[in-house]
Amino acid sequence: MMMDDDMENGGLGPYQDRPRTFPNMRSKPYVPMIFRILMRINIRVLFVLLLLCLGVVFYIGASTSPIIVFVFSVCIITFILSIYLCKWVLSKDEGPPEMAQISDAIRDGAEGFFRTQYGTISKMACLLALVIFCIYLFRNTTPQQEASGIGRSNSACITVAAFLLGALCSGIAGYVGMWVSVRANVRVSSAARRSAREALQIAVRAGGFSAIVVVGMAVIGIAILYATFYVWLGVDTPGSMKVTDLPLLLVGYGFGASFVALFAQLGGGIYTKAADVGADLVGKVEQGIPEDDPRNPAVIADLVGDNVGDCAARGADLFESIAAEIISAMILGGTMVQHPSGFILFPLVVHSFDLVISSIGILSIRSSRDSSVKAPIEDPMAILQKGYSVTIVLAVLTFGASTRWLLYTEQAPSAWLNFALCGLVGIITAYIFVWITKYYTDYKHEPVRALALSSSTGHGTNIIAGVSLGLESTAPPVLVISVSIVSAYWLGQTSGLVDESGNPIGGLFGTAVATMGMLSTAAYVLTMDMFGPIADNAGGIVEMSQQPESVREITDVLDAVGNTTKATTKGFAIGSAALASFLLFSAYMDEVATFAQEPFKQAGNYLIDCQVDIAIPEVFVGGLLGSMLIFLFSGWACSAVGKTAQEVVNEVRRQFIERPGIMEYKEKPDYARCVAIVASASLREMIKPGALAIISPLVIGGWVLALEGEKNDHHIPPLSCISFTHLSFLWALSTVVSAFRNSVALVLGQLVKFAHEGAKVVAALLMFATVSGILMALFLNTAGGAWDNAKKFIETGALGGKGSDTHKAAVTGDTVGDPFKDTAGPSLHVLIKMLATITLVMAPIFL
Repeated sequence: MMMDDDMENGGLGPYQDRPRTFPNMRSKPYVPMIFRILMRINIRVLFVLLLLCLGVVFYIGASTSPIIVFVFSVCIITFILSIYLCKWVLSKDEGPPEMAQISDAIRDGAEGFFRTQYGTISKMACLLALVIFCIYLFRNTTPQQEASGIGRSNSACITVAAFLLGALCSGIAGYVGMWVSVRANVRVSSAARRSAREALQIAVRAGGFSAIVVVGMAVIGIAILYATFYVWLGVDTPGSMKVTDLPLLLVGYGFGASFVALFAQLGGGIYTKAADVGADLVGKVEQGIPEDDPRNPAVIADLVGDNVGDCAARGADLFESIAAEIISAMILGGTMVQHPSGFILFPLVVHSFDLVISSIGILSIRSSRDSSVKAPIEDPMAILQKGYSVTIVLAVLTFGASTRWLLYTEQAPSAWLNFALCGLVGIITAYIFVWITKYYTDYKHEPVRALALSSSTGHGTNIIAGVSLGLESTAPPVLVISVSIVSAYWLGQTSGLVDESGNPIGGLFGTAVATMGMLSTAAYVLTMDMFGPIADNAGGIVEMSQQPESVREITDVLDAVGNTTKATTKGFAIGSAALASFLLFSAYMDEVATFAQEPFKQAGNYLIDCQVDIAIPEVFVGGLLGSMLIFLFSGWACSAVGKTAQEVVNEVRRQFIERPGIMEYKEKPDYARCVAIVASASLREMIKPGALAIISPLVIGGWVLALEGEKNDHHIPPLSCISFTHLSFLWALSTVVSAFRNSVALVLGQLVKFAHEGAKVVAALLMFATVSGILMALFLNTAGGAWDNAKKFIETGALGGKGSDTHKAAVTGDTVGDPFKDTAGPSLHVLIKMLATITLVMAPIFL
């Protein structure tokens, strides 16, 4: 990319004496096509179209249920609130010109990468949608779908439409997170010149805007799909589909959200950590310059990475978490009682209240009366915790009201109280998870201080201490998850809900309610997560623009707290992923039972499926492959960061050697070159681990079907439904499958025959992958966060401070932990949910 001539000229005089200008990463600001189209429409026409769309939406909602109307109303009101927050943040000043110039460079780099990355993801999504469509043309249908006239073609169109809508909404969620962060960072930097509290409030409200939009889109998207299918298919009318089967049509939405979230997390994580590692290794360790020093050629790429990795990817991540949890809970809710509309719509109401109470928590954080920069700096974490406490209290109240409203049934009058207690279990679990992660990653507590002390004896002891801390940190969260699942299941089983045979059926739904309780404050948690990268960027802008030490002190405090909030929210995300994956696995078993027309698990009081027997070789191998998948995926993700970071290190070293004037502020670094390196490399490296996640369940399930001696005839559609093209495809496919099956059978001999072998092997893959993935994600997230904050603790002046040998050892540990906490760790909890959603979509082909 081209830069201005004066940036290339080495004889311009002292760097700090000249206006500090930075290169644009793109020739002009990027605006997505949909916004360009809307901007060309007359404002009055646009307003009329908006009113018309709202009228249609509310009409469909009113034709479905008053509960849907309530959900629509809450989402729209909170969207209006998010617009207010956005306007409030954008009304703040951008500070002096040098700050605005740095912010523009970050914004252009982030938007340029976002456009390229999501362009690649959209192409892959369209290709996968075509594959899903072809599979659904030849897959099985439920008796209920056949009775209601939903054939294979209709089912294929519905699933593909839901998949593409989920992918689109997830992409928009990521864009919203990135859009606000690249505009709020410079405003936080400018506010830090006045007071720490004002800077904190801007960062929180910017994150709140993104969080409200993301959660609101997840809720209203599923609600619109549900209502549309309800009206279009004439649900619950004579000869049509029952409402209990309707949630199964929504699984494509969750799969689309998971697909985009995984690739966004992978690409963004590789980008941000490769740039960060490259900048730290050469800048801090070799040259001894500060983290965000303008002389470092990789600093702009590092700051861009905070936005595309921590903001855009996290927005898509949380969107996917909420969508998957809502859909799985709706599927399980449909099995509870004879008239289950309240149980099915309960998740939508919970997250509608989440939007309300999180908005109150966000607005509770206000500027202090003393706006002087000389005022004592309050503890930002304490302020954020107060807002979280307000949100928690309101969550308990609204959750209890929601259960009484929607989960009361004459069949079991006290069941709603048991489910309210399940929600309380989930809320307490979320709070404990946040506290545990904070304990292991905040330098105010002993584990991180001990890790920092280990740096005083060298790089090796720092690495050993960090790994041991990460391994140890897996124990408390697992114990909490175990107690939560057992408690919620027991409360659900004792709720009084029974099936026609008198067996308790509320256990699984109890765990679903606990998961909803854990995510009932998701919008506020995402706000705290978005706060981290915005504060980090603000600190970088202050450092690069060479602001006074008092301003840097404020942004350093915000940055350190941001590291902790990012770590705690990742721990929260992993905990919610564990419960959500348990739900998705249960929903998968229910879907298999629906398609197979026979029970998939043993009736009784225990959540044990005796038919998924790991003593059977194929099932055990499926589980072993699931565990292997987690380690292989983590290895490829970390390797991708390492390979890209090597390119950045070589480029930064080259610039320091070929342009010696950089260190004397006489020459400008080529920031654009480092941005280009990490952008292209991250897009290239994200493909392999992402493809592994998508293909593995299909390959393993197909492998079992190929080995199975028998195949049910109802999997092949009757000839009257197949065109000549379909016949050709089936002939080619059957030839390949038969050849593969026969060749393997010659080697392995006669296999054990039992019903639904493919479904059971995939179930084993899900179980083992979930367990391994949760433990691995906890280890990676906590170890990486602890290494980062151990370095921050030393940089406060402890144990020798910046530039000391202890600090250099801590930088090494932070470098090792970077791909752990921001690439492999966050991607893993997306991976395990994606495995569950893809098997939900593809379940019939495994039978």
